[in-house]
This record gives sequence, structure tokens and C-alpha cells, in this order.
Amino acid sequence: MRFISELRDGSRIQDVYLCKHRQSAVTKNGKHYENLILQDRTGQLDAKIWDPNSDAIGEFEALDYVYVAGTVSNFNGTLQASLKQARKAQPGEYIPADYLPVTKKNRKMMLSELLKLAASVHDEYLSQLLKSFFVDDREFVLKFAAHSAAKTVHHSFVGGLLEHTLSVTRFCDHFAESYPIINRDLLITAAMLHDIGKVDELSDFPVNEYTDDGQLLGHIVIGSEMIHDHAAKIPNFPPALETALKHCILAHHGEYEFGSPKKPALIEALALNLADNADAKLETMTEFLEAGPEGADWIGFNRFLDSNIRRTGL
Repeated sequence: MRFISELRDGSRIQDVYLCKHRQSAVTKNGKHYENLILQDRTGQLDAKIWDPNSDAIGEFEALDYVYVAGTVSNFNGTLQASLKQARKAQPGEYIPADYLPVTKKNRKMMLSELLKLAASVHDEYLSQLLKSFFVDDREFVLKFAAHSAAKTVHHSFVGGLLEHTLSVTRFCDHFAESYPIINRDLLITAAMLHDIGKVDELSDFPVNEYTDDGQLLGHIVIGSEMIHDHAAKIPNFPPALETALKHCILAHHGEYEFGSPKKPALIEALALNLADNADAKLETMTEFLEAGPEGADWIGFNRFLDSNIRRTGL
């Protein structure tokens, strides 16, 4: 199989991909065509079927595995495929694991490290709260370990939520050691729980799209509600502690324009915001560099980082 990450301007494709999205459209001249997004475990590719009534175009729907043939070209700085053939693939023509982006890291080892960090929390109420999520709720753990951290941008792969959460918690552990004024138990707990709402904000793979709750509420509000519900089951959970923890969750995006309901008012909330932002941006640049053309120093403009990106090349 030729993976999407291997395609370049001028490449020809004759292979099976997951059709992540399909939508009919009309050109300015009134001609019908089809918009597709093709996916494998290395990325996604925009594709067009300019003659959908051709005999070479068979029946298939979004989320089908589809055999396609066509050419790839550069359109406004992005690769795009023009397809001449497309049909639903038959069992045996593809291996499903090739089409789901998966973390390169060991999920069992990451979960084990995260649980060790949870065990280092001494506050009895916060310790019980973490246990209620990551030990007692087996369904949540399975979903959390397999979920993505985003639809796009960074950690948008199976295990991405676990990988991102562990990275953020590591950063926070360092902050707590470097700045004794920080309440370590509160910060570690907030780091581990800051994105739990994403298990309900985004649907499972291979769809990985926003759910109704994700669109209407968002993971920050969903996560805050989940914390409240779990804390309510712990006898005598201090209301002030719950409020401080939920503030960290509600403020972890840092700025109103980034979807944060609150700006950090506690030093733990500020530390969490810095850790979350650092990991998100470093992962975004890492993924952008890895997807860039081999041998090129300058990779191109990344709109999320708002910068032209260059390999270090030392």
C-alpha cells in the first residue's frame, strides 16, 4: 500500500483508502462533482471526482473502504487527488489497521505512568476522584486510552488523548517541583482530568467528528460536569476544592478567544494552561515537520502556528 504521507505532486494512486467524507457539489458552471476526504493511518487527502456519472465510478458511501485510481497535484499549496476510478473495496483488499492513525507510543506503558502519577497525589479527596475515573470506571479508561485529543491539529489519532494528557501531566509535575507555591495535588489532578470531556466531545474512530454534545457544549464544559458528578459520589468532598479544580478545567485554554470560559485566576490554572499550550504547539510542529517533504529545509506555512516552518538542519 502507498500511504498518503508518501504522495507528492504528480503521484499516481491506485489503492484502497478509507473514505472519511463524501459530499456532492456544483461548480460555478453548474457541473456536478464529488468532494471526498480519503484517509489512512498517515493522514488525509482531499480528492475530487469530476465526472461522477462515469462508468468507472461505482457505488460507495462515507466510511467505506474505497479503491481509487487517479493523479495527485498541488492545489494552493495542498495536495489534491483527481479520481478517474472509484468503487467500494472488497474484504481482503485492505487491512483495517492501515487506515486508523495510531500513537507511535505504547498505550499500556503510558497508562501505567499516568496511574503512577495519580498514585502520587496525597490529598484523600483528589486521590479518590482520580481513582473513580482511572481505576473504578473501566469503560471510561478503555475509551480514554483509545480516543483522540482533537479532530485535527494535534494528537488526532488513536491514543492521542492519553499521549497528550500524559505529556501535560509531566509538564505540570515539573512546574510543581520548580515552584513550591503550587499545590501539586491540585495541579496533577487537573492535568489528568483537563481533557476528559473529549471522550464525549468527539466520536470514536474512524469517524472522529464532533458529537451533538461536542458542538453544543464543548469538552471544557463536559469535563467540568463529569468532575462534578464524580465528586458528588465521594462523601464530604470539599466544595471549595471542587470549585478550584473545576476552575482549572474551565481556564485551561487561557484566553476567551481560544474558547476558555474563564481566564486563569489560580496559579495551578495558569500552570495547566502553559503545559497544555506547550504540548499542543510542540506536537503540532512535530506532526507538521514529519509530514513535510523529505530533503526540504523550509516546510511551509502552518496557520495554527502562524509561521513559516523550517527544519533545524544543524
